[in-house]
Amino acid sequence: MTRTVDLPSAVLFACTMNAVRSPMAAAILKHLAGNRVYVASAGVREGEHDPFIDVVMEEIAIDVSRHRPQVIADLHDTSFDLIVTLSPEAHHQALELTRTMAVEVEYWPMFDASVMVGQGNRDQVLASYRKVRNQLFAKIKQRFGFAGGPSL
Repeated sequence: MTRTVDLPSAVLFACTMNAVRSPMAAAILKHLAGNRVYVASAGVREGEHDPFIDVVMEEIAIDVSRHRPQVIADLHDTSFDLIVTLSPEAHHQALELTRTMAVEVEYWPMFDASVMVGQGNRDQVLASYRKVRNQLFAKIKQRFGFAGGPSL
């Protein structure tokens, strides 16, 4: 896999409850970068493990079944080079957290697929999760310079 961008040494993906968007993003970057980057994910509020991410990530051979949501306030290490926020709440909290730190913060607004749970049948819910997964995969490949390799 060809890279055209220097990778940061530590990246945090943050969303509202660390149940869908940020764990998917973290798992995708870990998959693409291997151990060349420290990658973590966290949320603004306490969330619960979402089994739908297990299904859609397993479809691309990435196992997230052991992910347990955590909140940003509980992170032991906040020495990230880059924080990517995926929800408005997470972006606000990241800006507050980094006011006195030299950390780059990027906002990638992503749809919260979990709002579809209870709104449609299983296939419709999974389709919304796949859409978010595919958008994250494409954005991560573009942002971090991964050319070639698997695509969705």
